[in-house]
Amino acid sequence: MDFKFIHAADIHLDSPLVGLERYPGAPVEYIRGATRKAFQNLVELALEEQVGFVLLAGDLYDGDWRDYNTGLFFVSQVARLRDAGIHVYLIRGNHDAASQITRLLHLPDHVRDFSTAAPETIFLEDLGVAIHGQGFPTPAVTEDLSRRYPDPVKDYFNLGLLHTCATGRQGHENYAPCDTGYLKNKGYDYWALGHVHRQEVIGKDPWIVFPGNIQGRHIRETGAKGCALVQVQDGRVTGVQHCALDVLRWSLCRVDATGAASYDEVLEKAEQQIEIELHQNAGRFLALRVEVMGACAAHDQLICDQPRLHNDLRSLAVERGQDTIWIEKVKLRTSPLGELDEILSSSPIAYLRQYLRELGADEENLLELSAALARDRQALPPDLFQEGEMDPGDIASLQELLSQVEDLLLSRLLGKEGAGR
Repeated sequence: MDFKFIHAADIHLDSPLVGLERYPGAPVEYIRGATRKAFQNLVELALEEQVGFVLLAGDLYDGDWRDYNTGLFFVSQVARLRDAGIHVYLIRGNHDAASQITRLLHLPDHVRDFSTAAPETIFLEDLGVAIHGQGFPTPAVTEDLSRRYPDPVKDYFNLGLLHTCATGRQGHENYAPCDTGYLKNKGYDYWALGHVHRQEVIGKDPWIVFPGNIQGRHIRETGAKGCALVQVQDGRVTGVQHCALDVLRWSLCRVDATGAASYDEVLEKAEQQIEIELHQNAGRFLALRVEVMGACAAHDQLICDQPRLHNDLRSLAVERGQDTIWIEKVKLRTSPLGELDEILSSSPIAYLRQYLRELGADEENLLELSAALARDRQALPPDLFQEGEMDPGDIASLQELLSQVEDLLLSRLLGKEGAGR
């Protein structure tokens, strides 16, 4: 039997996108509706491709609903699939575990929610498909659920639907870990995984796939986001295509300011790089984080007047249309030329710089800093700890924070006159 199906995961329906709404003038309604629009794109793709069924490998929702509108939106969209004879099969993940969603809506008959108590198998007799799966009963499942999945059914195309971190992935909780070697040898024809937000093909014999999430939610989820469109012919997978569904795309825009002599030159370089980003992502709203880097004479001026740079870049974006691009944040990674280092070498400020750099190079000191941040978290700005920003338990994040502290202190201690050095 020949057929196609869609494998998607981590919809996080109505999840708030992090980092944009706090800026005046941001297209808030567009941002809030991004996950819904991406899910609508998924439904449109299923209809256009006339797929046999749709698999959702966990985290359809982003936790308990604020109201019933989230669930009602899902039902309204999958009703379009029912009218086309397309069934939906889903499992619960850590964000929408059975114990997590307290509000309930009756699901249409063509939507099957797998058991969270034990693995079960659903047969699609007309296609010769057996789908095996189990959802999360609670948010923090630490056992290997795949070990209890049933053996493959002879003469059927066997699909494993599993929400897992696999062998562990950076930035994702270690939920339902599993041995990918075990998955490979299980005898299934395709493993439809969820939980990891970056697209990844672990294996092709059989296919073991993370499709990633369908809509990036913050700056750590850059690039195209979507689902896997799978083609099956004569009981074998003959193609897996990643199809973009996102309506808002996060991108890290790196501006090389090396050798820039003035603020205006840096701004010109940034404008050129933004144009490149627009060209590469034509047709989608862009959320850009701009990183300006490199040793340059303009470093001191940039450090002393960061708000001006941020607003000048936002102004450039607005000129091109607020429905096209938004500057989420500007990060400075520039460094002074040798002359400033020579000036500071004979100054008491040099000892402060040395202390900060030694602190950043000593892992024991960084662990103490991490503990202090955790202890005093309530007294610190909430933005510092929001999703997609600094991880106080990550050494690299702390080193980056110390670098920013050094630049900030220099700008305060040198004063505005430093810009003319």
